[in-house]
Amino acid sequence: MKPIAILRHVPHETPGHIATFLEAQRLPWQVVAIDAGVPIPADPTAYAGLVFMGGPMSVNDDLPWIAPELALIRAAVAADVPVLGHCLGAQLIARALGGSVTRNPVKEIGWGTVRVLDNDPARYWFGDVAAFESFHWHGETFSIPAGAIRLMESDHCANQAYAIGRHLGLQCHVEMTEALINSWCAVGADEIAAADSPAVQTPGTIHALTPRNLPAMRAIADRLYGRWVEGLRP
Repeated sequence: MKPIAILRHVPHETPGHIATFLEAQRLPWQVVAIDAGVPIPADPTAYAGLVFMGGPMSVNDDLPWIAPELALIRAAVAADVPVLGHCLGAQLIARALGGSVTRNPVKEIGWGTVRVLDNDPARYWFGDVAAFESFHWHGETFSIPAGAIRLMESDHCANQAYAIGRHLGLQCHVEMTEALINSWCAVGADEIAAADSPAVQTPGTIHALTPRNLPAMRAIADRLYGRWVEGLRP
């Protein structure tokens, strides 16, 4: 099988649990380190699928790699190569497909409940899960692109996930591991301290909630990733 390309935008937002999942399924994957200057792939059909990770930048920033990445996403969707986005990655996919990315009403950092909507695509991706505690770290949000179906919401962000066929965008971070959470809390300590939002938790609260919430979120991530890999190109 062709490899799965995982596009990384900053060194500390690594593939996390999706790498563990792909390894367990014996599926080949490789990181495309945009942050290290690795060129954006020109041909999405060279890969079985494309995964877009997060980052602190905005899709609306004037960065040299954003336009080529949007073009790659459009080419992948046109060629039926499945794309999967986490946070910034989901915002990139939404923007590439005609949606917009704007400031969320409040910043979300830490653990928070997301609710799965009652529609057929949501049941396909999530099964009988109605709600779960997910990890969040974002200040912006996407609109649902044309042809996509909204899958999840939270009290602080109306658009938490969408799907369009085999393509999936997630505002929240189901890819988290304990090591990633520890790293992000260290890297983002100043951002947390400066935040004035009811949806931002302290590092202490985040760490206290992780042992309870992480295993259940990992199980849901496994289901989502399992559905997504069903659509991989051979």
